[in-house]
Amino acid sequence: MLILLDDVGFGQFETFGGGVPSPTMERLAKEGLRYNYFHTTALCSPTRAALITGRNHHSASFAGITELATGYDGYCCILPRNCGTIGEVLRQNGYMTAWIGKNHNTPTWETSAAGPFDRWANGLGFDYFYGFNAGDMNHWNPILFENRDLVPASEDPEYHLTEDLAERAITWVRKVKSIAPDKPYFLYVAPGATHAPHQAPQKWIDRFKGKFDTGWDAYREATIQRQKARGVVPDDTELTVRSKGLPAWDTLNDDQKRLYARMMEVFAAYGAQVDAAMGRVIDAVKALPDADNTIIIYIAGDNGSSAEGGLEGSLCENMFFNGFPEKWEDNLKAIDELGGPKHFNHFPSAWAHAMNTPFQWTKQVASHFGGTRNPMIISWPDRIKDAGGLRDQFIHTIDIVPTLYEVCGVTAPSELNGIQQKPIEGVSFAATFDDGSAASKRRTQYFELGVNRGLYHDGWMASAPSFVPWQPVRPEDWDPDQQVWELYKLDGDFSQARDLADRHPEKLRELQDMWWVEAAKYNVLPLDWRATIRMNAEAMGRPSMVGDRTSATYYEGMIGLPDAACLPMLNKSWTITAGIELTDDKAEGMIITHGGLEGGYGLYLREGKPVFVYNFLSVERTTFAAEAPLGAGRHQLVVRHDYDGGGMGKGATITVSAGGGKLASGRLERTVPIQFSLGEGLDIGMDVGSPIDFTYQLPFKFTGRIEKVTVEIDAPAAKASAAGAEAEAAEPAA
Repeated sequence: MLILLDDVGFGQFETFGGGVPSPTMERLAKEGLRYNYFHTTALCSPTRAALITGRNHHSASFAGITELATGYDGYCCILPRNCGTIGEVLRQNGYMTAWIGKNHNTPTWETSAAGPFDRWANGLGFDYFYGFNAGDMNHWNPILFENRDLVPASEDPEYHLTEDLAERAITWVRKVKSIAPDKPYFLYVAPGATHAPHQAPQKWIDRFKGKFDTGWDAYREATIQRQKARGVVPDDTELTVRSKGLPAWDTLNDDQKRLYARMMEVFAAYGAQVDAAMGRVIDAVKALPDADNTIIIYIAGDNGSSAEGGLEGSLCENMFFNGFPEKWEDNLKAIDELGGPKHFNHFPSAWAHAMNTPFQWTKQVASHFGGTRNPMIISWPDRIKDAGGLRDQFIHTIDIVPTLYEVCGVTAPSELNGIQQKPIEGVSFAATFDDGSAASKRRTQYFELGVNRGLYHDGWMASAPSFVPWQPVRPEDWDPDQQVWELYKLDGDFSQARDLADRHPEKLRELQDMWWVEAAKYNVLPLDWRATIRMNAEAMGRPSMVGDRTSATYYEGMIGLPDAACLPMLNKSWTITAGIELTDDKAEGMIITHGGLEGGYGLYLREGKPVFVYNFLSVERTTFAAEAPLGAGRHQLVVRHDYDGGGMGKGATITVSAGGGKLASGRLERTVPIQFSLGEGLDIGMDVGSPIDFTYQLPFKFTGRIEKVTVEIDAPAAKASAAGAEAEAAEPAA
């Protein structure tokens, strides 16, 4: 059983000295081993590609998340067939395989009902899949798939995704072991927690009231002391300085402190809940026959804690991915709703830094351990006898696959399904199960993410940070040759606190040169530091089911169509034409919606009256409503969006009409520039996922009949440069 949590810092959970209770980790650690030198890639899709293939993330074509894919070999986010997954290899060696939770390794343009499906989880060697195909997911109203089928929304008023995923994992493992008790299994559980949105049941949030009122600086001081007491960091570990640009807690006013403490309470609840849920799955696994011969690997995070909430925190993470900052004064108004279904909230960057104690920096920053050092616990009672032991060998995500192959007696295939395989790039650390003093087999490891660069070699670490992770807009003319490199000797400097670059320039030069060699070997080049503009599929020229079409016709029953399979409606004019038939003047329900609470639009009827809502990133929900109901009969309802032009994110005029007569009209002073939503697409006849506004109850099924809905976009505007596009995206927020 392999558990991979999301966006977790080294100093977040209690088992590694943090302030969030983790009884499940605690229990496993007491019977197994803790690893305090385990490393990820600093971002989710890359780590996950490396985890299931045993190859470096650029080798597996995952330099970034799928939503950032570009055409270069290391960056296209199409998992190559010569990097076979552990799921496929174990399946062909007699294992039953399941993947529960987050799949962020399928190209966005292949996630619709039209397929192809060979790079969905089932096509990657997993017999069973239950989860979501996205980077994050609304935990109250998720878009889920069981294998390739969209899962109907739950009617349970207490529903929460974390609990659902745990139940599905338990159900699967009990079922297959009942049917085939002698067959081994591989269960990969990847919850959405603790990635944004930070959403948790109120009963969990209430447990942490007042726990973080002393702030992030005090949290870091207390955490490193707990870490030393628990032995997860050496006694001489120094607490690194607060990363550049982050505010000190004592510089905040009382309202900021109150808001940010509450955001941390919600985050802690979210984390405590997922650890408890994983405990239920582990209990089910341990109740099965031969439980002591079951290997459980619990990895707390695919990267460090996330700073994508910005310096002032966030009510809508999609604001960040569209290049807009948020203001704490606005977020304070929603303090009592944090964690609930109305917000896609995320705590401030300084809390993320605190979660990564004792290291510098956060998620995205692959140059430093705040982005890449994650706790790992391994339990295997039949083999591991040093119960409660600590291991400090340098290990990387790519080392998991060869380790499991070795202990399972599986030879990594040189050919898989007729395709010659790339060599496994990880090295087994199975020797550490028996011998805590075993030498580390990994002598060298490169790191790169958004040109945050690092190179580990024989106890030395060269580090070159590029951009702060809360900076979504980056200049096109930035020069990586001007990066300032730092140098650390990890023996005696666990936390990267003492930069030795000035004292050992020859060693730094050696590691810099080695970085370029590794980069050339593993498809890291050419370097690409662009940020939010890469989220815009049209600007990047990514493949699309739409192709060059400017019109698409949909019918009732089209639900959950991913954004990547929809017409590109951003930064241009468009028209929606809906043919509907009503039996009375009280018809209600959704006709068409694209997106959800984070952004998008919806056209629906309320008491027979047409309503069009444009959701600008949850900040503005501009509503255009008719004054009178349409009445019984057939109608052609039209919404026209006339874009101002002149760049990205500009304003537009909205006109709603029926039968040639105007029903409502008005202005949008700004529009969504990069993407409507992070994980929700288009629905016809009902609203699956989260609502576009909060004036109706999901699923808001249309009570009339929809003949068809046609979306037409005007000819695309001339493409802007990446730098210009990013500047335009950020301009309205300035």
